[in-house]
Amino acid sequence: MAADAINELAETMTASIVAKPEEIVDAVVVGNTAMHHIYLGLPVKQLVTAPFIPAVSRELDIKARDFGIHIAQGAYVHILPNIAGFVGADHVSMLLAIDVQKLKGTVVALDIGTNTEISLIHDGKIDSISCASGPAFEGGHIKDGMRAGTGAIERVRITGTGVIYETIDDAPPVGICGSGIIDTIAQLYTAGIIDSTGRMKADGKGIQDREGVKEFVLAKAKDTSGRSDIVFTQHDIRELQLGKAAIRGGIATLIQNAGLKESDITGIVIAGAFGSYIDVTSALDLAMLPPVPLEHIKQVGNAPVWGQNAP
Repeated sequence: MAADAINELAETMTASIVAKPEEIVDAVVVGNTAMHHIYLGLPVKQLVTAPFIPAVSRELDIKARDFGIHIAQGAYVHILPNIAGFVGADHVSMLLAIDVQKLKGTVVALDIGTNTEISLIHDGKIDSISCASGPAFEGGHIKDGMRAGTGAIERVRITGTGVIYETIDDAPPVGICGSGIIDTIAQLYTAGIIDSTGRMKADGKGIQDREGVKEFVLAKAKDTSGRSDIVFTQHDIRELQLGKAAIRGGIATLIQNAGLKESDITGIVIAGAFGSYIDVTSALDLAMLPPVPLEHIKQVGNAPVWGQNAP
């Protein structure tokens, strides 16, 4: 249950400062609209059919004890508002954390994942959109894809002598996570192993054909504790292209509706666990993000937790 996980986190966090959960006098819970509804026991059927209307959009204050949260007696849990069916309280908390009211110019703020939420902040107004970017950024639908965990390839560079990769916790490679996926495609393109359409070249260095499917070898079996080769396939590239197209399409829609051009964007803020680890240079090489100067892009990590401000 969500309440059990929250209680466990409360125990861990308070122990780190030599305190007890009973000393927590206020709590805030955020999540996407579906998780928000499930946590509150609200109906969710309407969230899977157009026009995806939330049962509750406004903010809520509930007694912690009523939802099994073991903190101070009489303490409340504050639930932030949803914007729409697929733009939830988690995105609202991100916008609060980066203090959008103080941002200058025209800024795009996004949280990349299976469902990518994007906001355009311009002239004191915030427009938001959600796009189904698919699971590829989190390792889903990728042949050797995985979530960011021990042994996941998270950084990739292709040089004249071969592939250089980094894994989480410096463990032997067992798969590839989202940041490594973006790096891989950017590096394949830069090295001329794939063309501008994403098609692998038959004579590309490191490309092999297995049962009619082209694949690029990232790590040999001898380096993976006896596992088979870790590879990146033509299908994997197409999966990433679908997600990338969804994100750029979402940004383009916001820009068009505001009567602006991409060249008007002065800054980009990327939030979320995945957004913390991607190599922004690779994302720009893939045209996943609008062409904004690197110094105008800021990765703020888990913004709702840390409350870091955007540039």
